[in-house]
Amino acid sequence: MLILSLFTSCEEDVKFNNPAFQALKNNAFWRAQTYKAYFGANGNIIVEGSLGYENIILQTESSSEEVYTLGIDDVSKASYKNTLTNESLSFSTGTNRGSGQIVITDYDAEKHIISGTFRFTAVNDDETDSENTKLNFTEGVFYKVPIEVNDIIDHQ
Repeated sequence: MLILSLFTSCEEDVKFNNPAFQALKNNAFWRAQTYKAYFGANGNIIVEGSLGYENIILQTESSSEEVYTLGIDDVSKASYKNTLTNESLSFSTGTNRGSGQIVITDYDAEKHIISGTFRFTAVNDDETDSENTKLNFTEGVFYKVPIEVNDIIDHQ
């Protein structure tokens, strides 16, 4: 009975984090303090999560509820940046670069929110950095992230 309640408790944690943007970064828990979503100039959707100097940017071709494969092109891609001066790092996926997927599971145009999952392996933008060649994000979730309405109007 105790084990069952422990599993139930863990399962319910995500439901109460409303909205949320979190993942495992190289197997360590990472949760954004701020998050937002907006439409790009060509109808793509961008979902961002930030924790201090760290920023994850997820971009998909559209807001359609489907699986977007990363590492194929620069339309659907993911990136991570740490802008702290002495720890400045930048990793990304793109054409023949990195791998992973972004899955949009819910797009609510009336409430202006988006939800989904992600996982990706991004390659260091600094090819001379032999110590930090890749960065892995797994078990990523963005849940009910608000879409900035002004950007929707400006870009449609």
